[in-house]
Amino acid sequence: MNRAMLRDYCLSKNGAVAEFPFGPDAEVFKVMGKMFALIPVGANPPTISLKCDPVLAEILRQTYPAVKPGYHLNKKHWNTITVDGSVPDDEVLEMIDQSYELVVKGLKKADREKLLKSG
Repeated sequence: MNRAMLRDYCLSKNGAVAEFPFGPDAEVFKVMGKMFALIPVGANPPTISLKCDPVLAEILRQTYPAVKPGYHLNKKHWNTITVDGSVPDDEVLEMIDQSYELVVKGLKKADREKLLKSG
């Protein structure tokens, strides 16, 4: 899986937008103004930082050497995954799904309802 595939999958989520709030080197994916993924530009192999349940985050870190505590993010709630093939692609996509769902779950009720109506 390459950076473009990660980017496209993130943008396929309902209401997802891409921004560069930290400068041109880090593309941030948000839903209703809340970040659910961060993909550095130019990383080779690509990496992606994703929100994660703290218990699952620890399990993933113990299971896959390519999964580390979130780089420049809350280490308890974020993982950074090096997409080098050592984590199966379907597992990476599932991590993106979980990150998106955690962020949507944390939105205000009115924002969640607005998001559901838009998609």
